[in-house]
Amino acid sequence: MANYTESDIKSLDWHEHIRLRPGMYIGGRGDGSAPDDGIYVLLKEVIDNCIDEFAMGHGKVIEISLSGDTVTVRDYGRGIPLGKLLDCAARINTGAKYDSEAFQKSVGLNGVGIKAVNALSNHFKIQAFREQKTRVIEFSAAEVTHEMKRAGATKEEDGTCVTFTPDPEIFPNYRWREEFIDEMLWNYAHLNAGLTLVFNGKKYRSKEGLKELLAKKLSEEPLYPIAHLQGKDIEVALTHSAGGYGEEYYSFVNGQHTTQGGTHQAAFREAVVKTARDHFKKNFEAADVRQSIVGAIAVKIQEPDFTSQSKVKCNSSHTAPKDGQPVRGWIVSFVQDQLDNWLHRNPEAAKALLEKIQRAEKERTELKGIRKIANERAKKAKVHNKKLRDCRVHYGDKGKKGKRSDETTLFITEGDSASGSITTARDPDTQAVFSLRGKPLNCFGLSKKVCYENEEFSLLQHALDIEDGLDGLRFNKVVLATDADVDGMHIRLLLITFFLQFFPELIREGHLFILQTPLFRVRNKQKQFYCYTDRERQEAIAACGKNAEITRFKGLGEISPGEFKGFIGEDMRLDPVLIDHHRSLSEMLQFYMGKNTPDRQKFIIDNLKVEIDYVEDKEEEAETAGAETAA
Repeated sequence: MANYTESDIKSLDWHEHIRLRPGMYIGGRGDGSAPDDGIYVLLKEVIDNCIDEFAMGHGKVIEISLSGDTVTVRDYGRGIPLGKLLDCAARINTGAKYDSEAFQKSVGLNGVGIKAVNALSNHFKIQAFREQKTRVIEFSAAEVTHEMKRAGATKEEDGTCVTFTPDPEIFPNYRWREEFIDEMLWNYAHLNAGLTLVFNGKKYRSKEGLKELLAKKLSEEPLYPIAHLQGKDIEVALTHSAGGYGEEYYSFVNGQHTTQGGTHQAAFREAVVKTARDHFKKNFEAADVRQSIVGAIAVKIQEPDFTSQSKVKCNSSHTAPKDGQPVRGWIVSFVQDQLDNWLHRNPEAAKALLEKIQRAEKERTELKGIRKIANERAKKAKVHNKKLRDCRVHYGDKGKKGKRSDETTLFITEGDSASGSITTARDPDTQAVFSLRGKPLNCFGLSKKVCYENEEFSLLQHALDIEDGLDGLRFNKVVLATDADVDGMHIRLLLITFFLQFFPELIREGHLFILQTPLFRVRNKQKQFYCYTDRERQEAIAACGKNAEITRFKGLGEISPGEFKGFIGEDMRLDPVLIDHHRSLSEMLQFYMGKNTPDRQKFIIDNLKVEIDYVEDKEEEAETAGAETAA
């Protein structure tokens, strides 16, 4: 055993710690392909400070611009006091938000956010404008590169301007996706009446708050008009969609989008059920009331308790700003009172809601017998399930095990050869494998009975433990690992259809992914490259020269376990499966998975394209030579 001495004890500067352990401050780093990747958290941290200024009554406009990889955010608030500009940008746990009088209901509490942006950027510039004076400081990885020692004169309006470029050493191969910024800015606009945000010339402003947000998020016509309830420091909107089985929520605390919910969202769900039971005077099952609900809640509370610096979940038990009640009781009381009044004022909506609950109740009763058989089958499968190679740690585990629960992954593979490679290469602590027999059933248009009658879907549902919602979800990431051929693509689509049809919240909450595996291996005696795109293949051929050996991987079973280990480790490439909220979910499924084959065929023909990459002469020569060698 290695010696443990005083020399092993190390102290890191604040910025060194942030760069060494960025996950503690911004969650997952990612590459910009998912809306909660690190680069968007950096942008959010900067905008949150501007929002706090607006909430305190200063600055009604926030301007955001993106040029290349660099983002600039300018607000027109009070401006950081010039003498404290360096402290606010580069001294950890420094800020004004510890003073509850200055920032009553701020989202930034720990004096960390803007410093994390500084530490994780290869260029960071902060400039304050205050009372016709200005001061600017520039950094690289939190080290000062230029500082204006004395304030200079300016004609600019008061406020703060921050420019940053995420460091590619921390975020390799990242790319900004404007659609994610667009959604973030609309959330800010819906939550802050009177605020105008401008992104690269486009304006974001909302008049109807959460009602407008929910209307945009709906993927199909609702059963009844959106109920919009507003009170002091609380706003709620909800309706039910005509089809579907899941629950969809958008929850916010002090303007922060809490994507993993928390106390406020749980109280909202509880209140909707209580209201329905009291209003219709029947003790409905909670799942029947909430089936296909679409809701949003925003609250403002003093000193909210978030689970981490990334603030995606609120566990606040502090006193809410009304009658001294705890947050949960305050929300339940408000929703019960206001929603019951709304249902009395809107009898047609109340009738539609009652009929929806009764249909869900009837379907659940019809499923009772099938469900019993399926559950007995699942109990046996827990002992003798040849489909599932389980892992030791699961999502939601507490204590020592829970430290790695966010890493838990289930790979869904096609056939035994692919699952064999992944099973051998995986981390048995956090990675599990579920092996399909072949192409699963196209379940579009079928009822939830298929989840119990179809043995494969039944076992998959129980492996994930999502029968009654995501509360028991056993894996943080559900990864579709299929071959890179037509059959693999078809299996992928059939599985996505299954989840969209019966468990859409799994996708909405960002748990479903597609595994990228290399299409080519290019090597010579000195070098070896794994290539995920044709462009990478061309670059590898140019690097290896005319004697390059090119291997095309079609199926996962062709990749040896030794090679596979590198593709499902820390550098695993995953594409998130995302729902386009601008399209109706039912219409989209009908078009792509329904019986309208001629329409799909025409769509495919009309959208065929040939991609031609520009390749320099030397690369072309090397590729030709490499192709001949492979042949």
